[in-house]
Amino acid sequence: MGKLLRQVAGIDIARKDFVVSLGRMDDGLSEQVYATRKFMNTNDGFIKLREWVKEKSSAELEVLYVMEATGVYHEKLAYFLNEQGCAVSIVLANKISNFFRTLSVKTQTDNTMSETIALFGLSRTLDRWNRPQKVFKDMRQLTRERDQLVQIRTIAKNQLHAEQSEAYPNPGTLERSLKQIEFLNEQEQQILAEINALVRQDEQVKALITLICSIPGIGKLTAAIILAETNGFELIVNKRQLASYAGFDVTHKQSGTSINGKPRISKKGNRHLRKALHLPALSAIKHDERFKAIFTRLVGKHGIKMKAAVAVQRKLLEMTYTIYKSNIPYDTAHFKKLESSNEATP
Repeated sequence: MGKLLRQVAGIDIARKDFVVSLGRMDDGLSEQVYATRKFMNTNDGFIKLREWVKEKSSAELEVLYVMEATGVYHEKLAYFLNEQGCAVSIVLANKISNFFRTLSVKTQTDNTMSETIALFGLSRTLDRWNRPQKVFKDMRQLTRERDQLVQIRTIAKNQLHAEQSEAYPNPGTLERSLKQIEFLNEQEQQILAEINALVRQDEQVKALITLICSIPGIGKLTAAIILAETNGFELIVNKRQLASYAGFDVTHKQSGTSINGKPRISKKGNRHLRKALHLPALSAIKHDERFKAIFTRLVGKHGIKMKAAVAVQRKLLEMTYTIYKSNIPYDTAHFKKLESSNEATP
């Protein structure tokens, strides 16, 4: 090969282990994946990874570690590499999947996926990942814990309702179910108190949440979830990227005259953002004339209320980013003018 331009370590990571493929590009734009190895997803595995990469790669050029955002399994490795001063990029899984389909690879394995990620890193200019601010990381842990707790409480309430509906309910079962629900309610209040404490300790975050809460339907908890899941919009560059990150981007499958699927959102993104905006969208449709008009227009167009509500969810999320960038509270007249000017700009 000629002079090296890029070196990439493509990482396909799972709960217990991960596979790494090393790739390089020379000044003739020739791409090559030349080494692959599996490591355990532990601190010892991380150290062995670094030793292996140093042995196999050129010391004259930085190695970019590229991995998918796979739930939480990638986080320990990302933090370790960041602490070591390594360049790290974390890519949404749907981008890797789309890139994989462009390759002439018929078998999908851990090895082929790590090779795909390495080739993706060589062929793209990727943003560098920085660890989230502590306030956003703590907030994300708490908001996700609350979400799990609410799901458990819903199950407990359904079980209680089923038991109460029986001909002869078991008194002991009823008592235990009620105590469990009461305990979960107390835990939720503790989590909410911790979230509020985090917000109060950071004046910048407090001001941001107040600003975002000016949008109809969005309360403090929803604003906290949005900031936590986007790391305070740190890597978001535009509304389209934010919508794609949340899985609100629209996909449409069409081929010739025989295949013409209906457009639908991809859902290949952060499900916590989508879930957090469900109830706020319903509230905005009910109480704000602007969002009610959007909903009515879309229902009149295709007759599907849920589809129209999802469009409002996306609109609300995009509005939070607009509010964040402009640093101006929500105002119907102002944002109508702002959106008109944005649409007129090529």
